[in-house]
Amino acid sequence: MTSYSKEVIADLVGGTLPWPQTRRIMSAYKDDDRFFKYVAVLQDRVGWKDPILLPVGDHLFICQSGEERVTKCECGHCFGDYRKNWKLKAAIIVRDTEESLREIYPNSDLPDPEWMEIREFICPQCGTLHEVEAAAPGYPIVHDFEPDLEGFYRDWLGKPL
Repeated sequence: MTSYSKEVIADLVGGTLPWPQTRRIMSAYKDDDRFFKYVAVLQDRVGWKDPILLPVGDHLFICQSGEERVTKCECGHCFGDYRKNWKLKAAIIVRDTEESLREIYPNSDLPDPEWMEIREFICPQCGTLHEVEAAAPGYPIVHDFEPDLEGFYRDWLGKPL
């Protein structure tokens, strides 16, 4: 089995590998320690020391902060306990009018704002857009998932958390 160095994984994450090499890496079986190399690359990119346990998005992570496990932005903003919906602590832009929808659909048909709104979830500290939802007006904010961190590490990675 091929094993890739942390430097190659860093280039993969950074989008700087040539496409043929990227495709080969993506198509091949994953080396056993790929997740840990990936997390180490992400840890090197953030400006804080709390250990990353699980990436949630490109710039959003579950990490160990003292005795707590929290959802944290790459900039260091803490959204609180990872088991709670981090989106409720985000800055939220709701596009629910023709005018606000036209900002993101300038040259195409618009969704009907009486039937759908677009919600943008943004880090209140750095302004990073972490997620977008399309939902019926009044529909609750979706809590995407609550990972079983212990089970993931034990059953999938074969290591204790």
